[in-house]
This record gives sequence, structure tokens and C-alpha cells, in this order.
Amino acid sequence: MTIHPDIQILLDNTFSKFGGVLEQHDFDPRLIEIGKVTYVGRSHARVSGLPNVQSEELLQFPNHVLGLALNLDPDEVGVVLLDPSDQLTAGDEVRRTHRLLDVPVGESLIGRVIDPVGRPLDGHGPVSAAERRPYERDPASITDRSPVTVPLQTGLKVIDALIPIGRGQRELILGDRQTGKTAIAIDTILNQKNKNVICIYCAIGQRNTAVAKVIDDLRKHGALDYTAVVVAESDAPPGLQFVAPYAATTLGEYFMDRGQDVLVVYDDLTSHARSYRELSLLLRRPPGREAFPGDIFYLHSRLLERSTHLHERLGGGSLTALPVAETEAQNLSAYIPTNLISITDGQIYLSPQLFQKGILPAVDVGRSVSRVGGKTQLPAYRAVAGDLRLSYSQFEELETFSRFSSRLDEETLATLERGRRVREIFKQPQYQTLSVPQQISVLVAMAAGVFDESDLKHIRTLEEFIAPILETDFPHLSEAILEGKKLTDDDQQAIVEAAQKQVSQFTQDQA
Repeated sequence: MTIHPDIQILLDNTFSKFGGVLEQHDFDPRLIEIGKVTYVGRSHARVSGLPNVQSEELLQFPNHVLGLALNLDPDEVGVVLLDPSDQLTAGDEVRRTHRLLDVPVGESLIGRVIDPVGRPLDGHGPVSAAERRPYERDPASITDRSPVTVPLQTGLKVIDALIPIGRGQRELILGDRQTGKTAIAIDTILNQKNKNVICIYCAIGQRNTAVAKVIDDLRKHGALDYTAVVVAESDAPPGLQFVAPYAATTLGEYFMDRGQDVLVVYDDLTSHARSYRELSLLLRRPPGREAFPGDIFYLHSRLLERSTHLHERLGGGSLTALPVAETEAQNLSAYIPTNLISITDGQIYLSPQLFQKGILPAVDVGRSVSRVGGKTQLPAYRAVAGDLRLSYSQFEELETFSRFSSRLDEETLATLERGRRVREIFKQPQYQTLSVPQQISVLVAMAAGVFDESDLKHIRTLEEFIAPILETDFPHLSEAILEGKKLTDDDQQAIVEAAQKQVSQFTQDQA
């Protein structure tokens, strides 16, 4: 039987290509480790048949369910689930992935709302990432860090003047429920507009309505142009809430490594600690103080230690952390608050009594401190706010004791009147942040006693007249302040005279 020449050529070419492919093929058999689910709980599972699995390794379950291996017991592995466990049953197969959990990072995530694994929650399509990075990373070494030297302005007078924050610092926001902790964090994010600071808001265990309101506020004020939002809401699996702050930090580190300044808000780490406590108890880890596992301190310290200001040879980027923590009945000595206070570089404490009196933001100056930011504060602030913190704290104590006395000397009365006006100046509505020159204008006028003769109910109106003075009447001074130059006595006198003119004009108009 003869074969047509064309068919013969086709066969020869085909077999020749087959032979070439077989010669080039390098058979590399891989061992696939497959285990079996022995137990499924609400947010965790136990797996057998994976003797070589590593701690915090990502495991793949059916229906694209992911899990983290946390407990490595001799006969089984305790796994924290990152997805709902409704579709899992005992007997399902589970495979090793030989990798840690990683999250997408890159410029494309700015303006997006994602979960800690990188899945979009805003309905704007899939997330395109420059790369993926592990959610855990060793913090920068001491030699790779530089001192914190640049201030991070919050736009809030009471904080920027008395409890300043620096870029690369870790400042805890602490207080009872509904005292305005998130409001301070959001105002700080809004104040970073046009300041070349990338912001990341991480919601951990928050109600869906609360998170939606925050995102809507950020969108209304144009903050999503430089902000990414990582969300693990209250009904998310505890495993997602557990990895959420690490995922947000990894995203922030991407920008820090490129020499940019980053602000990360963790709202809040009390919910994070509770989710980890739930997981630990379900995985049969022994509880310690207040039923929290003993490694909760290490958990938060290794997270916040990643916040830093990098050395110039590494780009000079910074990552500033604003963790939020909740107290119960003002109990600062509870386990989680004391842990976080000892880890961070200071705390802003919000008092429920001040909040109930309408003194917002309800910052308790006496219990708040910044252990780093004072070195970064602009010299113009130091000139007018140097003794203000101590005198304001003394005023609050004096006001408390004065309630028990009906007779007060003139000096005490004068101190109380000045203190009440200072407190009125420090009041600031949400979403109404002030620039540095605007704050300096008001603080200089306050220190010089410009408001002393004015009625308390007129202080807020007078402040609106005085705040723009530097930017409108003394633009050269405004630029000098931002460049870090000191205010001379003549400069302060010029500001005071301009402020007094505004007060006089307002008084005449009222008359």
C-alpha cells in the first residue's frame, strides 16, 4: 500500500515535531499533598493527612474556600477559614498551596474597597494589581530606620498644638464607644489632601452601615483619590478580621518602599483582638488574662512595629499608624488597652464626659501624650503652644474644684475665664479641618488674649474671621511657617493686631 506523497510529508513533519517536543520536555513530578477535613465549625476546621504543612500556610478547600493553618498538632491541623464554611463538610479534600497568604498591592488599589484577600467589594470590577505580597513581613531593622522628623498634620487644633503626630509614628486613639474615635481618624485622612500622603482605612469588625458611612464621607470630600479601604465587616469570618490589619499594612508598605508617606488607620484593634480570641478558643488554645491568648501582645506588636520612617538610602518613605482601641467604662488598665499603650508612641484619649458636654473632639489633654511628635512639631506651634498643654490641664482641674467653692479670688476667676475660651477655641466640628497657617492665626490670637473680652457664644464666629489672617494678610509668613521657620515677636505682634481689628469690627457690627 503506497501513501500519497503529501500525506507522507505531513506525517514526517508531525512526528518530527513530536520528537522535538519530547526531547525538550523535562518531566518534573511534584508531590501533591491532599488531606481530609475531619471537622468543620463556624469559622474553623480540623484537617488530617497533612503532616508537612507549615504554620500560617494557605490551604485550598473545595468551592474556592481558603484557610490558614494555625495549629500544628501531631494528628491534625487546626485551620482558620477565610471564607464562609457553609459549603464544607467533613470528608472534603484539602490541598497544600506551599505559600503564605498574599494580597494585591499597587497604585490601582487607590480608590478601591477590597477585602483582606484582595477581592473587590465596591462593584467596580476585578482588582488589577502591580504584584502580590505576603501579608506578613519582618519589620525594618534599626539600621534601616531614620528618626521621625516630619509632622503629620491632622487639621485638628487640639491635636496639632498639644499632641502632635510625626510621619512614621504610632499614635493610639483610645476611648469608650461613641466618643468620636473614628471621627478623628477620618478628619486626619481628609486633611492629607494635596499633601502627598497615601491613606489606608482598615475596618475590622465594624457594622456594615458604619463602614458604608465612612466610605461615603471619604467619597464626598474627595479623599478616595488618595485612599484605599480594606474591609472585614462584623459578619465576615473571624479569620478575615484576623488578617485584615496585616493586609492593610502590606498595601501601605508597597508605597513606603517607593519613598512615599503612608497613613494607615486600624479601626479597631479591640475587634481584632476579639476575633483572634474567638479563633484561639475554638482551636483549643489555652486562654490567659481576660480569656485572651498569651500571644495577643506579640500579635499587635509585630503589626505596629512595621510602622516606621525608612532611611534615605531606602527611599525615605514612612508609614504612620493610627490604631483605634475601645475601652469599657474608661478602664485604661484592661488587657488590650494596656498592651497597645505600651506598644505605641503615645495615645489620644477621648473622654465620654467631654463628649456628653459637647466638647468635640472630646480629647482629654491630661491623659493624652505624644512621645515622638513633639520633636517634629513646626517651630511656629512651639512659640504659642509651649506652655498651653500644662495650663489647660491645670484649668480643667481648677474648674472641677471651683464647683465646691462660692468665693473665688480675681486671679482664679481670670484663669477660669481664659481656660473656658481656650476650650471653646479647641472645639472643632467634624470635617472642618484647618490648615497650619489657619491654626497658627487662631492660636497666636488666643495666646495674646484677643478673645478674653469676647462672649463665649461669639468665640466660634470670631475664630472664622481670624483663621484666614495669615493666608490673606501675611502670605510670606504663611509660607515661612510651612517651611519650618520660627515666628518672631514682630510677626506675632502683627498677627495679634490684625486679629484685634477683626474683633473690633465684629463688636461694632454687633452693636
